[in-house]
Amino acid sequence: MLIARILTAVGLLAVLIPVVMVGPVWLWGLVSLLLLIIAYAEWSRLVSGKLPGLLKLAATTASGIAVVALVPSGNVPQPILIAACFPPMLFWLVEAPRRLRRHQASTGRCALALWLLGACWLALYDLRGGGPAVLVTAMAIVWVADIAAYFAGRSFGRRKLAPTISPGKSWEGVIAGMMAVAVLGVVSAQFAPLAGTLPALLLVHYGVAAALLILALLAGLSVVGDLFESLLKREAGVKDSGTLLPGHGGALDRIDALIPTMPVVALLHQLLR
Repeated sequence: MLIARILTAVGLLAVLIPVVMVGPVWLWGLVSLLLLIIAYAEWSRLVSGKLPGLLKLAATTASGIAVVALVPSGNVPQPILIAACFPPMLFWLVEAPRRLRRHQASTGRCALALWLLGACWLALYDLRGGGPAVLVTAMAIVWVADIAAYFAGRSFGRRKLAPTISPGKSWEGVIAGMMAVAVLGVVSAQFAPLAGTLPALLLVHYGVAAALLILALLAGLSVVGDLFESLLKREAGVKDSGTLLPGHGGALDRIDALIPTMPVVALLHQLLR
């Protein structure tokens, strides 16, 4: 299993690093669109027991391709981005925690999946329009939080965060993840190549204390996405969302924490630019 995880991770990085770092923005738009459509199919299967119809998949794909064709630079017009990302942000801040408490993640079924994943994709595309560093730094919020939480939880995690949803998560791990994102974010903002990234913009506009707080809250929001997908799988009675990525599960398993955080990061970039 470990070998499969490593090989899959290496393969993904071999594809994604060139696409993100040196490829044209529109190429990232298409590659990320494919990933999000696969995640949409997995989510739909979790909540309905079947894949979405071909017509629905075709319409979703065509809509994404149209966006890429109309905005090849990735700089989504501000009114469109706000309209697409603000309501999902409210869902993740208000409704998702309520559903987690009530164990009702699958309510809304395929329509909810399409709405939330669509907002995440548009945010990812817009962030890449700001440059590779902007996108990678945004996604690093999730990666750093996850890695720090994993090691802290294994080392000294005692109090379970949500034992009936994800028994492995602890409050100590979550707090460690939030602290790691906040501190590393503020430190990274000192480097000139990262001047246009979210940590640097927060530092310039709001100061150290506010930057630390906002970055920590974004890390906490990523946990909500992780727990939400874990609850979806528990309700469906499965361990992974799919089998696309050997050793890693499905596409949804890999992006669950990005789904709530990327729209918020994209909105913050619009506010601070």
